[in-house]
Amino acid sequence: MLAPLDVTVLRSGIPDTVPGRALDVCERGIAAILAGELKPGDSVGLEVRFSDTAEPLRTRATVRYQDKLRYGLEFMAMSAEQRNAIRVWAKGIRQELEGKDAEADTLNLTVEAAGKAQQRGKLPLGGGGPLRAKPKRWGRVWLMVGVLILVGAAGGWWEWNRSWQELESGSELPQTASVEKPQAQVSAEVMQKLLIHRVEPVYPREARNQHLQGVIAVNVVVGRDGSVVAMHALNGPDILAQAAMDALRWWKFEPYRLNGEPAVVETTVAVEFKR
Repeated sequence: MLAPLDVTVLRSGIPDTVPGRALDVCERGIAAILAGELKPGDSVGLEVRFSDTAEPLRTRATVRYQDKLRYGLEFMAMSAEQRNAIRVWAKGIRQELEGKDAEADTLNLTVEAAGKAQQRGKLPLGGGGPLRAKPKRWGRVWLMVGVLILVGAAGGWWEWNRSWQELESGSELPQTASVEKPQAQVSAEVMQKLLIHRVEPVYPREARNQHLQGVIAVNVVVGRDGSVVAMHALNGPDILAQAAMDALRWWKFEPYRLNGEPAVVETTVAVEFKR
């Protein structure tokens, strides 16, 4: 189970909070996917929410590993109470997984036993005698049971992972045509003052190797809640344009207001890549 977390890092003396999900947690550290860039050696603050009801685990950590959006962070100090909270969470996850495995084993044994009984002609139906179904009919029944099991398993996997498909992929936000039409064009200077969460772009290694650099201008549509709802790059190589948009999609602004009401607005953001 993935646990939501926030990582806070100081950038030029200003705290910047990066959201993410914990992939694995132990008493020494945490493996996570983060919606932003950190560097090995960075000292950060962590807040991990194991459940909606329990108190979040808050501690400090050091970034030890980084590969794209995947990070390994080592705890700097842990109290006995915090270590116990991690053990309790890990035990609960293990029991949940074991419970699912036991349910699957029970279902498999039931299907297997029913199949053997049917083959012997001794599978009861109501209060009557042996069931004399045609082999082909029972073959279709077991096939349907197998399909239902596979569909159920696939549905559970999709529900568990669907919130991470967008995070781990480089997919773009919806096109401008599919969102509400902007009510105003706002200058970059004005929107910069409303920016409350910024994610720095990752300079692609391939672009570095090709000595690609420059400023990428991106047309951005900001929704009523201040989130980026659509965008498209106006210039530059595709690899840098995509890297810029991958970062901008996580930016957050204070809502821009027209006549006192939050409005959908359009602006331009410049993202610089330099060696």
